[in-house]
Amino acid sequence: MKNSNPANQSGNKAEDIAGKYLSKQNIRILDRNFHCRYGEIDLIGLDDQCLVFIEVRYRKDEYYMSVFETIDKHKCRKLVTTSEYYLTTHRKYRNMTCRYDVIGITGELTAPVIEWIKNAFQA
Repeated sequence: MKNSNPANQSGNKAEDIAGKYLSKQNIRILDRNFHCRYGEIDLIGLDDQCLVFIEVRYRKDEYYMSVFETIDKHKCRKLVTTSEYYLTTHRKYRNMTCRYDVIGITGELTAPVIEWIKNAFQA
């Protein structure tokens, strides 16, 4: 059952928007909301022969902080650790090149502004 918390609802909607956007950019979405004890990865996709771990961030406005400033070193470490776990449990992807991307979505979700940073950080 999906959480009815408004923040979770907007986060889920933002992930839907990001997934559709990436699909139009020829990224094949393999998994969504991958959870393990180390953390969560919003979207996991294939960009040709590259496995892409994607963090989706949404902010209605950026008055206090940009959407990309919300990702700190701690969050990056959690994403890397979670992706390493993903690779141990999905062995067919183990030898692929991996990349960490961030999709930033701002504004109203009915007319979102989407920014995509490929290779946003290194493992």
